[in-house]
Amino acid sequence: MMEIVTCTEEGGVPTIPASKMREIITELTAGRLIVYPTETVYGLGCDPFDETAVKRIYMAKRRPFDMPMSIAVRDVKMMEEIAYLDDRARTLIKRFMPGPLTLLVKKRSCVPDILTASTNEVGIRIPQHPVALELIGEFGPIVTTSANMHSHKSPVTCRDAVNDLGASVSIYIDGGPARLGTPSTIVQLTDDDPVIIRPGAIATETIEAALNE
Repeated sequence: MMEIVTCTEEGGVPTIPASKMREIITELTAGRLIVYPTETVYGLGCDPFDETAVKRIYMAKRRPFDMPMSIAVRDVKMMEEIAYLDDRARTLIKRFMPGPLTLLVKKRSCVPDILTASTNEVGIRIPQHPVALELIGEFGPIVTTSANMHSHKSPVTCRDAVNDLGASVSIYIDGGPARLGTPSTIVQLTDDDPVIIRPGAIATETIEAALNE
């Protein structure tokens, strides 16, 4: 049954109530889907290493299986457990993360092919949102993709996500409106030259300047 969990505030910082956090972790461990707030848009998540759960996200979004999805992590250490980072990646991580940037880098073998559409690269990012970071800190890496039907408008509130995905999601975490309301910028670093795959919240010129410093 679908549930909406409203974040409480501690010292002005939104947080997931402790009793609800246990419930959310249980749902994720069981392979079910959750929606959570980030600074860009609301994310749809599951355990990235559970292929059945990942398949559920594709089905819930009606997203083509040849479109890969990304993983949200809490820090560089967690990032290195799922991907290989070169100097360019480290430069961008240091400059822009946590923040609205997703890096496409070479994945490690623990990342299932269903998540990456059978490619050898994976998108990773560190969200700049206390609730997302709290969740990842408790559970570990989590799938991150916008919490909407494929090709629909990205959700900037929890209600947007509920209206689009309904009962296909187990728990919705309401952390208020997304601060940026724009998806992350995606930079591909698997070839010799970096490529901006999707323009987003960080301007292309800003990323190019950081890489050329």
